[in-house]
Amino acid sequence: MAEIVTMPRLSDTMTEGVVAQWHKKVGDRVEEGDVLAEIETDKATMEFESFQEGVLLHIGIAEGDAAPVDSILAILGEEGEDISALLSGDDKVEESVAFDDLSNLNVEIVRMPRLSDTMTEGVVAQWHKKVGDTVEEGEVLAEIETDKATMEFESFQEGTLLYIGVNEGENAPVDSILAILGEAGTDVSSIVNANSAPVKTEEVSSQTSKVESKKTEAVNKQDIAPKASEVKQTKTSDGRILASPLAKKLASDKGIDIAKVSGTGESGRVVKRDIDSYKEPVVIEQIASAVSSPYQENYKDVKVSQMRKTIARRLVESKNEAPHYYLTVEIDMDQAIANRSSINDMPDTKVSFNDMVIKAAAMALKKHPNVNTSWQVDTVRHNEHVHIGVAIAVEDGLLVPVIRFADTKQLTQISAEVKDYAVRAKAKKLMPEDWEGSTFTISNLGMFGVEEFTSIINQPDSSILSVGAIVQKPVVKNGDIVVGNTMKVTMANDHRTVDGATGAMFLQTFKMYLENPVTMIA
Repeated sequence: MAEIVTMPRLSDTMTEGVVAQWHKKVGDRVEEGDVLAEIETDKATMEFESFQEGVLLHIGIAEGDAAPVDSILAILGEEGEDISALLSGDDKVEESVAFDDLSNLNVEIVRMPRLSDTMTEGVVAQWHKKVGDTVEEGEVLAEIETDKATMEFESFQEGTLLYIGVNEGENAPVDSILAILGEAGTDVSSIVNANSAPVKTEEVSSQTSKVESKKTEAVNKQDIAPKASEVKQTKTSDGRILASPLAKKLASDKGIDIAKVSGTGESGRVVKRDIDSYKEPVVIEQIASAVSSPYQENYKDVKVSQMRKTIARRLVESKNEAPHYYLTVEIDMDQAIANRSSINDMPDTKVSFNDMVIKAAAMALKKHPNVNTSWQVDTVRHNEHVHIGVAIAVEDGLLVPVIRFADTKQLTQISAEVKDYAVRAKAKKLMPEDWEGSTFTISNLGMFGVEEFTSIINQPDSSILSVGAIVQKPVVKNGDIVVGNTMKVTMANDHRTVDGATGAMFLQTFKMYLENPVTMIA
């Protein structure tokens, strides 16, 4: 059955998008995960991956044209399938069937937005509104955790919040129902029931009527495990434990056996508060076992964050798709150390060796434009601008904010930008425009004492530079053995775009700038 692909919302402020380039043409086969088109938003141009598969039967927006979010971008289906009804609007796709009463109900569906180019699902970190609250256009509705940051999501509609489709801490795919807004008192259960698993039914009814269960049964917190007969729960006819989806998810995340939890919800249903207050019982047999056998194997499964999932996927894609090769040089850092010391002696000025590396790489890229490229399958894109991605470690993984036009900036400007990015990255406050558009990437582990390492290319860049620590060692200068300061850097290149000689010449120039820093500011 043919499916409509709509214009996605690729940023929190996007209301319409421009198709910058189609990567598929009518008649092409589209697999799930294929790049369908490049969409220009109000902030950046992003690759839009298909979440469906099939033959591309119709393109609804031509290259260069703009269209509102949720308008028909394309239609996928089986080869030769008749889509005239979809185009005329006489028929509805599955999604539309569920909402054919929207005009009568006068409600608005708020969907999980795509807040980054790599986001496939989001987690609701916090709701700023609750069911029954009035929402004005432009108000922050919720905070959404993507694979890269936590962002405030503003409402583009106004009305009363009638339904919340994703609870705090839960994740949901892009374009799934996040919330429903409309006139106060509107019953939206028929809409939600048609688009949700049956387990959502009583939650919808509860939210619509704004009735909350106020059961006062206390959770048994005794130190010794209760007998199975003492656990108050209701089971379904097929033996399943009655529990809310959020309670099941929290129990799974915390490694709690939900069968041991007393339910304080309606009819013995296990709800969030039961999981939050649950205390793992200490079983007498376990105590005896621990005494007799003090050594036990143990492990803990930690839930993978959205950021870590995306990092894993993109690194595997890069390593599998791009034929990596590596070039290493050792650089005399004596002059760089002396020049940095002189610069930092000036009032209110402090630059790092990493800032000098960024500047040297940016200037070397201007002299070797074949490195400042990206593989486009049928073409090689030669970037005339130099945007340096700087890898920053955060709790959940790695972010790569971009120093734009780095070759034109002074060391102090680069230093200020890197510091600002580092602070905002650790606070998860980077925006999509901060990490998009790099043409070359630098990863520096020298501050951790790592002397030499290799990195995986941050596609679509052609190269990434791995920077090691500055070490003191005996070196030969003017025929004498003296104490010197050296630093090793290793450059990983995509052999499809950067040949060995090209990469080697880039490193020669890069080395020259760092060994003679005055040439970077002359």
